[in-house]
Amino acid sequence: MATPSVGAPRTAARSSVVAGRRAAVVLAGVLGILLASLPAQAAPANSAEAARLVAAKAHDLEVLSEKFNTARETLARQEAAVKAATAATDKATATLGVAQHQVRGIARSAFTGDGVSPFRALMTSRNANEFIDRVATLETIAGHQNGILHTAAVANIAAAQAQATAQKAAAAAKAQYDAVAAQQATLKADVAKFQAEFDRLSAQEKLAAVNGPGRASRADRAPVATVAASGPIVASSQVAQAVVDTAMAQRGKPYVWAASGPGSFDCSGLVTYAFSAAGIGLPHSSLMQSQMGQAVSRDQLQPGDLVFFYSPVSHVGIYIGNGLMVHAPTSGDVVKVADIDTMGSYSGARRIG
Repeated sequence: MATPSVGAPRTAARSSVVAGRRAAVVLAGVLGILLASLPAQAAPANSAEAARLVAAKAHDLEVLSEKFNTARETLARQEAAVKAATAATDKATATLGVAQHQVRGIARSAFTGDGVSPFRALMTSRNANEFIDRVATLETIAGHQNGILHTAAVANIAAAQAQATAQKAAAAAKAQYDAVAAQQATLKADVAKFQAEFDRLSAQEKLAAVNGPGRASRADRAPVATVAASGPIVASSQVAQAVVDTAMAQRGKPYVWAASGPGSFDCSGLVTYAFSAAGIGLPHSSLMQSQMGQAVSRDQLQPGDLVFFYSPVSHVGIYIGNGLMVHAPTSGDVVKVADIDTMGSYSGARRIG
């Protein structure tokens, strides 16, 4: 940047005024657009405060997006349960129909004389013992058929009840999905406004916004992440190695809410994509992912483990060793390597596979 000459104080003053006005416009935009959904509070004192509020808004949007992901996964599971319950009900109904047909056939044969009835057994038996044997056989057959009929009827009732329960659960999941999807529509509008204002921030303000409220400076940790990311990452299993390699290959791709690749990702979408490459299906939800596998203490972390943040969980990354993870951070950022302490709210880790 050129240094102003001594004879240009007025020019510098005018530039300062222009810059001050520009900052005021940015702050007003942040207040009027981005913070409309946040509690009423005093105007930010400077652009750094504005950047902090932008970062807080970004986190709010990520939390809502992860709720949407969870609702979507829950709905899909409940719809699958309804499909399975319906198939079971259809099968039970068919089995009951066959049993009813068999029992009716036996009764019809006994009535018309086509089969062996008690009366026919009495008339054709050569002695009392033979008659008793034939009647016992008839009772056994009848009891067996009645047992089949009873079992089929009970199974049919149970299947119908299971179907009704599954349909009720699916309806509740659909209501939850619709509610979050409605919020998602607002979210998308907020994202567009957020992005417009984010683009107006200076490079330093953008860095502060991407770091997020309460997070450690990524600028301070960038050299460590770069060195670690440039060397080979060796995992303890083929699954973990495939997960890490796949996730690392996505670096540089943009963060997009609810995206799961291959061109863009959100945090849980990156995890789902990486584990899919290793042959493991995971739900596209950081909260659901945090309930899978086995818990791992921080001092026992290995490459390929999932690390989670916030309570309730709303962010996830893939550990790669040396205190680092690869993750999809937030809007305006890309898939990258970062120190796990940059998120500021570590909540645990899980090992899957």
